[in-house]
Amino acid sequence: MSLRLNCDLGESFGSWKMGLDEAVMPFIDQANIACGFHAGDPLVLQKTLALAKQNNVTIGAHPGYPDLVGFGRRSISASAAELKAMVLYQIAAIDGMATTQGQTLTYVKPHGAMYNDMMADSAIRATIMQAVSEYHRPLVLMLQSTPQAELHQQEANSIGLELWFEVFADRCYDDDGKLLSRTKPGAVHNKEKMLAQVKQLKELGTVTTVSGETLTLRADTLCVHGDNMDGVNAIQEIRELISQ
Repeated sequence: MSLRLNCDLGESFGSWKMGLDEAVMPFIDQANIACGFHAGDPLVLQKTLALAKQNNVTIGAHPGYPDLVGFGRRSISASAAELKAMVLYQIAAIDGMATTQGQTLTYVKPHGAMYNDMMADSAIRATIMQAVSEYHRPLVLMLQSTPQAELHQQEANSIGLELWFEVFADRCYDDDGKLLSRTKPGAVHNKEKMLAQVKQLKELGTVTTVSGETLTLRADTLCVHGDNMDGVNAIQEIRELISQ
């Protein structure tokens, strides 16, 4: 299985520093760049795009709910029209900035609560799919790979939308294919378990769930996190592992 590495970047805001973008960028394939609603600002966006260009990294929009204080991790009730507009607004912002720098926006990966809501609620997922598909040129939507991947693919096919299915390096999976809640022990893997999960995904296309069950997942891209040096070092090892 061929896996690309993706990472959430560009999430600093003003004098607030978030993440180690410069250290992470050389090792990843895809940068999910904040668009200003949950994190990021115009200057951070501009600099992150330039860093991606320097490292030949594919760029994606990382839209979230308008929630800087909560870092986009709190759900916001919105009508379908409002949700579609906020997604398109953020896509357009990063697309315009990227075009100015001679870059091409390729995909969209919702952030935080918006991502979780998309996976849990078919109506929200349909609205976000419609927003991406109605952009003035084709973009790919990245969403979590679950046992319902075939259904999600059918939903996307019905509106001519391409999907990339995402798996996670450092998160434990529940038996239903969802990520184990962070409130439960073992939800986040240590380095040893993380590398073992990546190897299993690459070689077998499966993960071992919290209860020891084997779960097959469609995987196009692997999410990694680099907000500390331990994470950055792990990304380097994951890069080497999937490149073998």
